[in-house]
Amino acid sequence: MAQPETAPPVTGTPTPHPALRADLNAGPGGAKPTQPFFYGGQAVIEGVMMRGKSHYAVAVRLPTTKEIVIDRGELKAPIYTHPLWKLPFVRGLALIGEQLHLGMKSLIWSANMNAGSQNIEIGKKEITGSVAMAGVFALVIFIGLPLLLASFAVHRSGSFLFVLVEGLIRVGLVLGYLAAIALLPDVRRVFQYHGAEHKTINAFESGWALDVPSVRRASTLHPRCGTGFLLVVLVVSVVVFSVVALFHPNLFWIIASRVLAIPVIAGVGFELIRFMARHRYNSLVRIALLPVLGTQKFTTREPSDDMLEVAITAFNSAREGEEESAGAAA
Repeated sequence: MAQPETAPPVTGTPTPHPALRADLNAGPGGAKPTQPFFYGGQAVIEGVMMRGKSHYAVAVRLPTTKEIVIDRGELKAPIYTHPLWKLPFVRGLALIGEQLHLGMKSLIWSANMNAGSQNIEIGKKEITGSVAMAGVFALVIFIGLPLLLASFAVHRSGSFLFVLVEGLIRVGLVLGYLAAIALLPDVRRVFQYHGAEHKTINAFESGWALDVPSVRRASTLHPRCGTGFLLVVLVVSVVVFSVVALFHPNLFWIIASRVLAIPVIAGVGFELIRFMARHRYNSLVRIALLPVLGTQKFTTREPSDDMLEVAITAFNSAREGEEESAGAAA
């Protein structure tokens, strides 16, 4: 997922889209240049969600008729509009909240669209149960298991070596899990739509036409991707937990720190990946971005042309919402 934020163009030619040039050249009343808002998105089941500054759109291709259906809405909740959630380090938490709200909402809608086209009904109870089970699984596998395995390898649980081993195990588990699920045909298709989402946003930020031939030549990798954010979070967690280790905590506080530190880790991780995206042409930052971009190879695949059509439709629909809102305000 490419995270929505304000940042300079990130791929291809240095000539930005005309809409972006207009935003850069004049602020309100022509008094001050403003930075443009760059779109984010997420792959869903047989489709893509695109998120703008105040609107979002989800486009899904129905498996039976091959028709593209669209769900579009305005982002009115405080997490999208209140200035508090735009503050440095706080906006990392907003990103997590957005994934829980908008990301899950889009995923549920896409699942129901695909199921409904095949006369299958998916109830809210079933979806809530599946999400809860997935959450428990994630806590056990990616928090509990690394702690357990690290305790077998390093007996001093309050040492830096323990934290380092725990972090390496967690990274290995995450990447191994992504590599394993990518073998499933349905997940592979989601990863292809993830690639289509990235290609569409990269093409727009490079000032290319939003048609299939132009978008096709864009990269499937994006500096603001959620997969890269996950890697940065894992690295930040090693640093944070190393500080905790200086106090030689007992087992209770070791486990508690892994949960209580989530807001700090998310906030710092978001600021780091945002900084790298904004300064990606700096030689040192370019090197630092290599693993961030490399991890995306686990969650993106080259999409087909019909997948690109869906991603472009979602993006254009989100843009239409932004333009209609701007026209109404004028």
